[in-house]
Amino acid sequence: MTATSSKFDEGRLMQVLVEPIVSEKATHVADKSNAVTFKVLRDATKPEIKAAVELMFKVEVKGVSVVNIKGKTKRFGRSTGRRDHVRKAYVTLKPGQELNFSGEAA
Repeated sequence: MTATSSKFDEGRLMQVLVEPIVSEKATHVADKSNAVTFKVLRDATKPEIKAAVELMFKVEVKGVSVVNIKGKTKRFGRSTGRRDHVRKAYVTLKPGQELNFSGEAA
C-alpha cells in the first residue's frame, strides 16, 4: 500500500466515497481522460479521496479534482425546498490503470 493511505483512518476512508456518478457527462470524461467521477463527503479532502480510491479499488491515482455543487431550490406546490449540496470528485488514474465497478476481476 502507498504511504498516503497509511496516515488516514481506514474507517474514515471507507466512508469518503459516497457513490460513483454514472451519467452521460461522467462517461464522456472517463473515455476522454481516464477519470472516474464520485460523489464524496462534503468535508473530504483531495488527499483523503486519493487514498480512499487507492485503498478500495487497488489502483494508482494520478490526480484529484473537486467540484462543490450548490443544491437547487425547488417548489412543491406552495412549499419550497432545497436539494442537498453535493461535492463531486474527478479522480484521474495513471495510464494503464482501470477501475471496474462490476466487482469482477479483469
